[in-house]
Amino acid sequence: MNKLWSLIGMLCAMLLAVPAWSAGNNEYRMGTGDVVRVTVYGQPDLTTEARVGENGAITFPLIGEVKLAGNTPAQGEADIAKRLTKGGFIIEPFVSLNVVQYRGQQISVLGRVNRPGKYNLERASRVTDALALAGGIIVDGADTVTLVRTQGGKTEYRDIDIPGLFKPGGETDNVEVRDGDVLSVARQPVFYIYGEVQRPGAFRLERDMSVAQALSLGGGLTPRGTQKGIRILRRDARGGMQEIEVRLSDPVLKDDVVYVKESLF
Repeated sequence: MNKLWSLIGMLCAMLLAVPAWSAGNNEYRMGTGDVVRVTVYGQPDLTTEARVGENGAITFPLIGEVKLAGNTPAQGEADIAKRLTKGGFIIEPFVSLNVVQYRGQQISVLGRVNRPGKYNLERASRVTDALALAGGIIVDGADTVTLVRTQGGKTEYRDIDIPGLFKPGGETDNVEVRDGDVLSVARQPVFYIYGEVQRPGAFRLERDMSVAQALSLGGGLTPRGTQKGIRILRRDARGGMQEIEVRLSDPVLKDDVVYVKESLF
């Protein structure tokens, strides 16, 4: 239970925190529909404000079509400066590109979150930002999120450990989300406890849970229950059920049925 409340607390903190990368749009990857403003120092006639077209590009004076979709503003600045120099128009131009209206990036957050649906990204955003947009993970949600990304005709799946993001070094897994990404939060795995326990039923399976911890969630044994009569019913690789005699320190797995037999004496 402590892990559950810790996770809920961390997710609440995400809703209140303003992440460092939200201050600007340097990491944001532009997309179709975004409106950008491009200026060149000392060249006011080149100032351009344009919407990124369906082809992922804008038209800029002197150099023509400039592809921006999929690039960061910094990459767009570098490309325009390079082409102005290469074309012999300006020596060492200082180019500034800013996104003034965000419309091109959309992600989906699905599953066990408060507000599942599609969301437009208005700045460079990471996994925790996306979860916050969807109102955070609900109580029966898992503490991992699956990031589904399709690029180059291939679909990739990445499981991200949410509590791990808040541990030293874990921020590297708080990756930037991109246009078309899907974040999915599954239901937290459960186990079942029956027999001679105070509160039989289904319970949330916490990470690294032991049989002793499972019994505690079930309110402990009844006066007729015995530790010598604890068994786990667990599905094998072929889908059949096997009965396992366990110790209090043994782990409980997803969909396990912990059964406490009645004492004979």
